[in-house]
Amino acid sequence: MNTLIFRTVAPYLAVLMVLFSVFVLLRGHNEPGGGFIGGLVAASALAIYGFAFGPNAVRRAIVIHPNALAGFGTLMAALSGLAPLFAGKPLLTGLWYLPVVQGVKLPISNVLIFDIGVYLVVVGSITSIALALEEHG
Repeated sequence: MNTLIFRTVAPYLAVLMVLFSVFVLLRGHNEPGGGFIGGLVAASALAIYGFAFGPNAVRRAIVIHPNALAGFGTLMAALSGLAPLFAGKPLLTGLWYLPVVQGVKLPISNVLIFDIGVYLVVVGSITSIALALEEHG
């Protein structure tokens, strides 16, 4: 499976898949997609890159340890769910302007931050599993 053609095409395919995963992540509020599906596409891109060049190349490419990525994503998703409490709204309520400081609002939704957190959790956890399978398989 590790042919010259595959090793030549894999980096380009991985980049295209990561770009597509970001597209799927960002369009997920109005159409099918979102953090979970986008994360699966990105993790698949990293798996293809790993098949072509090995797990060490993937670790160098992503820089951050996959488990740390998943942990940071979990933290992001949790904090985005808590943000409405600071605005006097119920837990997990969708806010389109996040309160940063008293009287100052950031024009971004906590729903998007939640989706990005889910994206990072999926990319980190699936990549961690794929790397473990490639290293020990």
